[in-house]
Amino acid sequence: MRTEIYLFIFLLVYFFFIFFLRSYLLWKRTGINPLTFNKTDDAHGYNGKVFTLISLLELAVVFIYAFKSEWYQYLLPFWYLEHSYLKYIGWGLLMLSLGFVWVAQSQMANSWRIGIDENNKTELVTNGLFSISRNPIFLGVMIANIGLLLIIPNAFSMLIVSLSTVSINTQIRLEETFLKGSHGQAYEEYLGKVRRWF
Repeated sequence: MRTEIYLFIFLLVYFFFIFFLRSYLLWKRTGINPLTFNKTDDAHGYNGKVFTLISLLELAVVFIYAFKSEWYQYLLPFWYLEHSYLKYIGWGLLMLSLGFVWVAQSQMANSWRIGIDENNKTELVTNGLFSISRNPIFLGVMIANIGLLLIIPNAFSMLIVSLSTVSINTQIRLEETFLKGSHGQAYEEYLGKVRRWF
């Protein structure tokens, strides 16, 4: 099997474990749907739409790379970055991201959400990876996007990195505002101890 197809399979596995399986396990355990992006046009709802767009764009780009090589030229490849050692680094970052995000989600336990949950009170998680980064899950996702760019360097992979950087930083600030109101002094103290990224 060609490595291009392995990349597409890996992306499906990544989405399955990080989004579907984790969501299903939390729902079975608590009865709560962790997907909490609303459908309104406020910043939170809009950012949810952007996250969806980024995920679909990733699937499309990797699908073209794996199965439609004759179309790949239209993704505007950065030929000067197409080196085997960069691909190895990219694969390493993808593997690191999968493990990193899975562990961080496990440490969040029942507090893990995709978006902001205004209907169910969650505990403030500050242990494990959250003791060295306030946003290890988002950090892991950014690592994956950079890994993807190194494996298939093109204009659309760069667009994914750019869009996700803006969207994730927007989401982080929305969540920080929410957590300040939800956890008060405990979260303020956490802000003083742990940096936003690492």
